[in-house]
Amino acid sequence: MREPAEANTDAGATGPDEQSDAARRRRRAQFLRELTEARELRDRVQPRRAKAARLRHAMRMRTFRW
Repeated sequence: MREPAEANTDAGATGPDEQSDAARRRRRAQFLRELTEARELRDRVQPRRAKAARLRHAMRMRTFRW
């Protein structure tokens, strides 16, 4: 019976958690921006591979059943 009471006290301390959560979201957003930039660069550098990947993706989407 003491475990839920202790869990509630931990849930009440949202100050540091919110800060770390915001920092995590900022780091994640930065990572996703860099990942998108790297993919765009790779597509520009290797246009044949990018075209083949687009065609494969289009084929997957056409054969996908909703």
